[in-house]
This record gives sequence, C-alpha cells and structure tokens, in this order.
Amino acid sequence: MTTERSFASTGTATGDAGAAAVRAEAYRRRVLLESGKALASLDDPRAAQASVLAELLATNGGTAFGREHGLPAVRDTAGYRRATPIRGHEEFRPWLERVHAGERRVLTSEEPTAFFASSGTTGGEKSIPVTAGFLRRCFLPFYFAGFAQLVRHHPDLPARDDAVLNLWQDPHSPTGRTSDGRPHLGPSQLDFAKAGEDLAVGLGNRAPWSRLPAELGDAGPWERAYLRLRMAAEHDVRGIIAVNPAIAAALPHQLREWWPRMVEEIRNGTVGGIPLRPPAPGRAADLERVAARRGTLRPADLWPRLELLLTWNTYVSRLYLPALREEYGAGLRIRPAPIGSSEGPLAVPLAGRPSGGALMVSGCLYEFIPAGDRIEPWSDTLEAHELQEGEEYHVVVSHVGGLYRCAVRDIVRVVGFAGATPIVEYSCRDGRVSEAGERVRESHVLRAVAAAGETTGLPVHQVMYRAHPNAGPPRHEAAVAFAAPPADLTPFRDALDQALCREEAGYATARRSGALAAPLVHAVPVEAFWREWRRRVEEGERPTRVKDRVFRDDPAAWQRVLSFAGERR
Repeated sequence: MTTERSFASTGTATGDAGAAAVRAEAYRRRVLLESGKALASLDDPRAAQASVLAELLATNGGTAFGREHGLPAVRDTAGYRRATPIRGHEEFRPWLERVHAGERRVLTSEEPTAFFASSGTTGGEKSIPVTAGFLRRCFLPFYFAGFAQLVRHHPDLPARDDAVLNLWQDPHSPTGRTSDGRPHLGPSQLDFAKAGEDLAVGLGNRAPWSRLPAELGDAGPWERAYLRLRMAAEHDVRGIIAVNPAIAAALPHQLREWWPRMVEEIRNGTVGGIPLRPPAPGRAADLERVAARRGTLRPADLWPRLELLLTWNTYVSRLYLPALREEYGAGLRIRPAPIGSSEGPLAVPLAGRPSGGALMVSGCLYEFIPAGDRIEPWSDTLEAHELQEGEEYHVVVSHVGGLYRCAVRDIVRVVGFAGATPIVEYSCRDGRVSEAGERVRESHVLRAVAAAGETTGLPVHQVMYRAHPNAGPPRHEAAVAFAAPPADLTPFRDALDQALCREEAGYATARRSGALAAPLVHAVPVEAFWREWRRRVEEGERPTRVKDRVFRDDPAAWQRVLSFAGERR
C-alpha cells in the first residue's frame, strides 16, 4: 500500500512555509468575507438586483451601446427591459468589432484588459470583455465566495502549495490574442497575479507542477496533462479541483494509459524524458506493486489521503460521479463547484446543499424565461424572486463587464431557496430534439435515462442522444454506456420510452398517435466516450473546454461512438 512516507515531497519547502501560512490565512479571510457579503444579499434579492442595475447604468450608460439604447434615461428594471432586447452573444459582434478596431467606450466605460473565450452555441468563438471593474465588482466576489465550503470543511488545503491538484485553472498555458492584441483566453487561464489580485491565484497554482519547466514549455494540451500528473504523483495531494467533471472522469483513464511511463520516470527522475527530479526508486516500486495487484493505478493509489473533489455534480456527471468514488478513494468528499460561464457568474455553493448554489444576486442582474419557451428579443422575463421551485429556466445576464440582457444558452432548475433567493442547479444546454411536434430537452433525456436505469436495474454512466437520421419512421436514438451492458436492451428501451412520455407531453402525444416510433438504443462502453474526450484534447483543445454533451449532431462523432456498440469493457 502506498503510504505518506513514500512521497518524495510532502509539503511546501521549509523556507516558504511561513509565507504560505500567511497567504493561506489571508485567502481564508477573503473567501469568508466575500461569502458573507453574498449570503447577506439572499434575503432581499430584489434590492440586490436593483443595486446591480443601478451600478451598471451609472457605469456604462454613457457608452456607445448605452446611448444607442437610451440607457441614461432608464430608471428601473421595466425601463431596462423596454430599452434593450435580449441577444445571444453572437449578436454583440458589431460592438465587439468596434472595440477590437480601437474605438473606446463602446460597451464599457473602462477599456477591457482581456476577453474571455469559449466556443459558442453557433460554433463561433465567444469574446467576452473583461474589465478591472468587472473583476473587482462581479467576477472575483463570485470566485472567492464559491470556495467558501472548501475553506470551511478542508481548512488545511490552502496552507500547502502542493496539497491541491488544480486540473481546471491553468494560468501558465498558452493563450490566444484578439485582432488588436489583447489576451483572448478562458476564465481558467486568467493570471490573477498579473491583474493585481495575488490572493486570487487559484489553489494549486503555486504547486511545483503548475508552471512546467522551460524545457517542456512547448507541450500541447495532452502532453501537458501528462507532465502535470507526472510531477503531482510525487506529492501528497489532498484535493482535486476539476470544475468541469469530464476532467475528473478522464483522470482514471489517463492513469490507466500513462502509469507505466509515469512509474519509469519517477524511478529515473525524469519528466518528459528530461532529468529534472531526484530519482525515486522507492516510490516507483510502491506504485508498481499496487499496479501489479490492480492492473492499473487509480487516483486513490497515487494519493491515498485524497479527501476532496470539487466539481460540477449535476447534468451528465450525476450519472457517473457515484462510480468514480471507488477510483478516488473511500475518504473522498465530492463538493459542488461554483456555477458560471464565460458570460458571467451564476451561483455559489451553500453549506448543507450537496449540489447547485444560490444565485449571485449581488454581482449580476439575472432574468429568466421558462425553459419550454423560445428566447425572443422581447420575450417576457421573470426576476429571481419570481421563480418557482422545480421549474427550469433559460438564463439572461447583464453586468458591468459589458453584457446587456445576454442569453447564455444555459438552462437551470430551481431546487430550493436560500432566504428569498433561488438555489439553482445547472440543468442542460438550450436545444431540442423535435421530429413530430415533441420538444425534448437534454434534461428530459437525462432524467428519463436515470429513471429507466433504476427501473431495469441497469445504472447508466454516459449517454448521447439525437433524432435518428435514417429513412423510415421518425424516432430518437441514444448511445448509452451502462455500468454492465445487458444482453437484451428491450426492457431498457421500453422503460426509457415510458419515462420520456412522462417527462415531455409532446413526446407522449407523438408516441400515442404513431407519429414517432420507439427510440433506438445502442449499448456502448464508457471507453467510447473517453476516446472522444481524448481525441479532442490530443487535437489541441484544452481539457477545460471539452465538456459532456448529451445532444450531439456530429455524424462523425456518432460513427466513432457507435463503432464500439456491442463491445464489453
């Protein structure tokens, strides 16, 4: 059994221990301060939202966008709705092009110092302005408050630079540039130290593996992932920050492929083939013995004192996270990560809530549209205090960073209230499968798949779903990864069909009328989904961007996944 004594390094270097302790205490105070402010706003979300709108108008009303929409004359939420249509991010492109051409005060009174990037719903790359005011007033309060449960329940983790493996945040990875030369990067790539916010440097980003040696600096995302794990394998990691749960699901697969190389490099003191560490034959021998017994190495084998996985734990991950506990160890606690997108913050986790979080009503202005409705420029919207528990909604955000009634194409589900403020979970992306008048969302599919798995005793770990593309009666198609693939899929298919009828009335009507045939279900191994994740990272995408998706209309991806159908792995 790998023990704590096997690690070549078990903490911060002695000379840095004092500085790390001071920094950890300052970090703890900042996190609890911002958490306290966020919690204080939950009893009166209307007042908090009115304050956010007033600040947005005072700060940016005089911009080109503000003048074009008459924002200087707006006094309340109703006036703001009348003045400004709802837009998707792509519809802000004319103003963004003016910003990139050098025009000042277009969307924001402050000049953006960077732009957040993320692949858009239409396939285009997003470009979200990042100003100092947005960081100070909106993003950083959310970012710190989102880690309050980590600080409260795992107080030792911030005190050691090498205690946390941060697989989400990577400020030292290569970044892009906009046409005018400003950084164009994911929120996980922002270097807060350069922005003057040293405390916001994420946990684990001062670890020995956070900045790769210069000799390895040109490694791509796939090799970079290996190199960081290779270095972290010599340390006593206690917590893993993944945020995107697909990264946490991929880690056991990566170790299965990489462990022989990793063990050999630990034995020889090499990293990526270059002598950079003291040889550790004892540590290598320990790991080899474990791998010989299990046939692989698990995260729990590398880090036996692992206690925390911080990640989004809804959407598809609700299917597979329970099975990951065995890979990560019996002592693991899975805690929810803060919920947000490139467009802005959404919700921060709360004590006693296993998933989701309370809306960050003190940082962003939120509006909501029932998930069954289409988003239109002048759709009627609901305010935070008007939402109903159990219902799903499209999200529309505004904030001082230069977004005005932006539909983020995410759908949330209200699962409770904190004070008068909704507690929401990420439910799914916007989008429907519709062949015969039905309007099936990803969330319908996920709940139906889970229910069918429970009914038939066939737990599901992953799913991909679409309208069946071939000639014949219209039907839906699902590729399903089971914990143990059944010999006969008919009971599961029938249970899925019945569950979809309960979930979506239009589907039930289409099935009763015969306008829609029973769904087609394929059993595929989890390996099929893992290989899709790996392929995208190997082709150059950062792991933080490769996320779970239920609806996939890429025929090539379906062909690859279905090529595994019938295999038992």
